[in-house]
Amino acid sequence: MKLIIAGISTEIGKTVVSAIIVEALQADYWKPVQSGALEDSDTETVRNLISNPRSHFHPEAYRLREPLSPHAAAEIDGVTIDMKKLIVPQTDNHLVVELAGGLLVPLNNRDLNIDWVQRSGLPVVLVSRNYLGSINHTLLSIEACRTREIPVLGIVFNGPEVVASESVILGISGLYCLGRVAQERVLTKAIIGQYAEKLLPQLNSMRA
Repeated sequence: MKLIIAGISTEIGKTVVSAIIVEALQADYWKPVQSGALEDSDTETVRNLISNPRSHFHPEAYRLREPLSPHAAAEIDGVTIDMKKLIVPQTDNHLVVELAGGLLVPLNNRDLNIDWVQRSGLPVVLVSRNYLGSINHTLLSIEACRTREIPVLGIVFNGPEVVASESVILGISGLYCLGRVAQERVLTKAIIGQYAEKLLPQLNSMRA
């Protein structure tokens, strides 16, 4: 199984969900573009949160210094993100790919994240978080994928549960809730492992 972790906005919890799915599947991990936090990157965060010995961490195609939209961070660094260089790593293992930002975040002055997702041919797991406006952001993200015929495997809700919001999102979209991650004060390998164990049956059902 190879899949992309996308979020409805920034700071949604994509990296935590990535770590959970990586641990559940003992999958490889790849972040195509890292913007900012080069000493404490998302790759290193996931590496430090998993326990299994099988996962391999593929190097980013672009490592940009500033914590900005990829197109802006790349411009500051004097580079242009080239979609042709965002090549999905070859592996015999499962693979989890984490996007930098939301689906319509620009990679350069022409291409968006979703353009690359469409080109990759990989399905999406969408990470949502409940806040004012999240229903709109979640349904817009789903609609954008469906317009481009990008499969959405389901939604993972991160943070405090809001039944009124989640039920309407699932009802209108027809998607499944693959899992829910609570607002954890501290994240440890043990906690990630617990979530991974809960999520694994859902992932296995998608593979069947």
